[in-house]
Amino acid sequence: MSTSRLAVAILPILLLMACSKSSDGNPMGNMPPPEVSVIEVKPTTVPVNFEYIGQTIGSREVEVRARVTGHVEKRLYEEGALVRAGQPLFQLDARPLASAVAAAKAAVATAEADIARAEATVAQARRERDRLAPLAEAHAISRKEADDAISLEQISQAEVKAAQARLEQARAQLREAQLDMEYATIKAPITGMAGRALRQEGSLVSPGGDSLLTTMVQLDPLYVSFNVADNERQRMDKEIAEGTLVLPKGGFNVRMLQRDGTQVGQVGKINFISSTVSNQTGTLEMRGQLANPGYKLKSGLFVRVLLEGATRPNAITVPQRAVVEGPTSKIVMVAVKNKDGVLVAEPRPITVGEWVAGPNAEKTWVVTSGIKAGDQVIYDGLMKLRPGAPISLGKPAQPQAASPAAAAAH
Repeated sequence: MSTSRLAVAILPILLLMACSKSSDGNPMGNMPPPEVSVIEVKPTTVPVNFEYIGQTIGSREVEVRARVTGHVEKRLYEEGALVRAGQPLFQLDARPLASAVAAAKAAVATAEADIARAEATVAQARRERDRLAPLAEAHAISRKEADDAISLEQISQAEVKAAQARLEQARAQLREAQLDMEYATIKAPITGMAGRALRQEGSLVSPGGDSLLTTMVQLDPLYVSFNVADNERQRMDKEIAEGTLVLPKGGFNVRMLQRDGTQVGQVGKINFISSTVSNQTGTLEMRGQLANPGYKLKSGLFVRVLLEGATRPNAITVPQRAVVEGPTSKIVMVAVKNKDGVLVAEPRPITVGEWVAGPNAEKTWVVTSGIKAGDQVIYDGLMKLRPGAPISLGKPAQPQAASPAAAAAH
């Protein structure tokens, strides 16, 4: 059993013994005071991390759908493999589409011929108008003959415009038919991992609801999505304003851990913070982006997300083994002198925040209230103590700064 657990078990008994001491005095008064080890509390800047549960997602997740109606002729990729953007995935039967292209080409050719014919008619009408105009001015022919020539020219010009409109329409139909032909070969829109084929050879697909052929996920870079409680965000904002929490200038580092605490993937950065708090969960969505070379990490993994880089300046810390659980709060024992000038152990209720990794990776609590700089906190020999009983000091421990790796916020 650890020192802290033993202290938790015996502390109520020790308190009871102290309250029920007989009038004969301390029955252990003839024994020397127990020797304890203390550490002097000194403010220090400690790194602090914040931990959340997150899930990996692809930086791009797309659905590959058919954009034209046709039968699936062939699957052109390996399911679950990496495919490159533009790589063919499926081939639809293009024969009906080829017929549409041929018909559109014929319509274009017909419209072009109509234009040529109408332009020839216009040219002939213009020549006839030019021939009759001098005769009409010399009154060699009737005015009606000259006007008829002008009207014929105008009619021919209108036919040219109509033919040109038909040509543009035919060309648009040709472009559409040619585009449909291109869509018959369904290509990868992104570079990523291709999913299972949802339509097999011979299946009829169309741009409607049954057009989904497969899905693709881009895994490099990889995203990890997590949620931060709004009340925690407000508390952090308050601590930042008070100067008790300092955020990293370059933004948080994002690290992913497995359940056993081992790191997975590389260190990344936050690339998205939602502007809206969910009215259902009361949380704010955040997202980190990490490099994922080799696509070793997959989408959908549940991981522990650590946000690293924040610090607490002038923080008060104590070793975790010096903290015991009291009836209503956590407690540390502090070496103080009583009214007679005798050094005794005094219990102090404390309020704790995060814990960080101290010397030799020992867990160290950040204390937000209950003790102050200069206090002598007992961290060893707790099993020998009775509140208010005399103690003797062993060699005091030298305070050390916390290590750069801090554990998660509680």
